[in-house]
Amino acid sequence: MPMLTRRDLLATAAGLAFSTQPGSSKASLPATPVNFAVPPGACDCHTHIIGDPAKFPFTQNRVYTPEPASPGEMSALHRTLHIQRVVIVTPSFYGTDNSATLYGMKARGRDARGVAVIDEKTPAADLDAMDRAGVRGIRLNLATVGQTDPQVARRLFGSAVDRVHRLKWHIQIYADLPVIAGIMDLVAPSPVPVVFDHFGGARASLGLAQPGWANLVDLVRSGKCYVKLSAAYRLSAEPPDYPDVAPFAKALVAANPDRILWGSDWPHTNSNSSRPAAEISPHLAIDDGRLLNQFAAWVPDAALRKAILVDNPARLYGF
Repeated sequence: MPMLTRRDLLATAAGLAFSTQPGSSKASLPATPVNFAVPPGACDCHTHIIGDPAKFPFTQNRVYTPEPASPGEMSALHRTLHIQRVVIVTPSFYGTDNSATLYGMKARGRDARGVAVIDEKTPAADLDAMDRAGVRGIRLNLATVGQTDPQVARRLFGSAVDRVHRLKWHIQIYADLPVIAGIMDLVAPSPVPVVFDHFGGARASLGLAQPGWANLVDLVRSGKCYVKLSAAYRLSAEPPDYPDVAPFAKALVAANPDRILWGSDWPHTNSNSSRPAAEISPHLAIDDGRLLNQFAAWVPDAALRKAILVDNPARLYGF
């Protein structure tokens, strides 16, 4: 039986079941070869696994419905990129159901770690089980659902600290810069590490003087948070090489390279789709090889690249 393509998988949504076993679907490989020596032990710190909805149902109040993305596809991608390790993050459309993330982690084995989404109803026993499985943090996903109130973020952050402190996990936050500025007085003394997704939600078109950017850089400089150089296409207005993002990446690395992470954001879900929430929104067409090469352009020093790709993830995620 021939391998299913991504187009075939989309067709199955009309009534045929698709397989999400590792290697069962054709990988979406980069069009551009990696043009630098990726150090052994490199980690992609931001990915998602999207399983068969019959096995891993989406939350009813999701804002969009993605295409599938299997562990086999992701492993093929990382072989092409020469990336050994991965962090799988529970996306918004699963709510607090972390089953797909745990499934992907198990498929990848000891080179995988996870970031879960929880709420006040998540039992402590579930947190303990996820810790044993390799989960090392929780995510507060504010930007995808349009939450821009710093007071809400402060409440959620305080609750998150209470839940994860005993496990020595970190808190990952996807929020816009004004929200980050509104919680920085909580982040600075936080007893657990804090990670901000996707350049802290900066907008490249607004430049380095945009409100909240200086606050984020100050937190990085003081070692009080990590920032992911991930999803450049989400803040850039200049594809496919995102030159308008380069000043932001270089400013963060210059502030404190020991607090910088890199992530692909694979499989590049389209959370800003104009389609109805229940209709499948195809993934964005991103060349992951070209994306990784931009990281090398932002960080030309090989020793700093190793710190960001290998050493920092190993320390934060416990590889």
